[in-house]
Amino acid sequence: MSAELSLPWRGPGPGRPDLPLPPDRMPQRRGGRSLKRWRYLGAYCDELLLCAARVQVGLLGQTFWAIWDREQGQMWERTRVRLPGARGEVWTEAPDHEAGPVDYAPDEGSLVRIEASLPDGEVRAFLRSGAGRWVESVCPNGEGEYMWTRKRADVPVECNVRAGQRRWKVEARGMEDESAGYHPRHTVWSWSAGVGRTADGRSVGWNLVSGINDPPQRSERAVWVDGEPHEPGPVEFEDLEAIAFDDGSRLEFQGECERRKQQNLLLVRYSYRQPFGSFSGTLPGGLELEQGLGVMEHHDAHW
Repeated sequence: MSAELSLPWRGPGPGRPDLPLPPDRMPQRRGGRSLKRWRYLGAYCDELLLCAARVQVGLLGQTFWAIWDREQGQMWERTRVRLPGARGEVWTEAPDHEAGPVDYAPDEGSLVRIEASLPDGEVRAFLRSGAGRWVESVCPNGEGEYMWTRKRADVPVECNVRAGQRRWKVEARGMEDESAGYHPRHTVWSWSAGVGRTADGRSVGWNLVSGINDPPQRSERAVWVDGEPHEPGPVEFEDLEAIAFDDGSRLEFQGECERRKQQNLLLVRYSYRQPFGSFSGTLPGGLELEQGLGVMEHHDAHW
């Protein structure tokens, strides 16, 4: 993987301003745009599919999480607005358990907790991700500002989850997403992340997107093969049923459950669909999937 793919726009250079980027603090407003940032963890295995995230758009915070019990066919989920200074139902910690909430995941892995009370019972989850290679990109927003993100997929995730009377202690594979930037007021994108195994026994993961951070090169798109990331060319989402690559490879998606929401919070309004399920087909380089699990998403945000 080239240095430009992993660290574009780090520091000044020809046509490259010296931009404030995490872990340094980014201004709350820049170019007339509020800072948007989020951290997301997804984990996928035979027993369950899950996600947990914290989102901040200016002063408005939100947490969301979802747990899909694949055996019972039951979804547990909730999305909550988080007031300034409150931690909500999802939070992240430093690996030593003592440093408190952190906004930038350590390279050796993250700790994510979920605590919630639902009518169907209590939900408690402890998720610990392992190490993996990050892919980092900085892309223009088309309005003179920029968006930063870094992601890693096919990382190990220890899951200790209780939802009502159900309990899981499993080893999953998953992905982490950290993003921050000054996105256009109206942003529409499609996205997919997943993990799997190829027919010849290699471990794979992917992060694919269209509509955000997706220039032809130095994008956030990446496919990990046995832990090593590579950047594929632009992709085309066919609704939320398939992803076509520019080399003719193609992933087919079979949904099992779906998060779906439409909300108007005055200055922020959005709608999304986010199904979880299984994948089949091929990744670039002629990699045929034997098994694939993950998520698809279509998001339309005015923020």
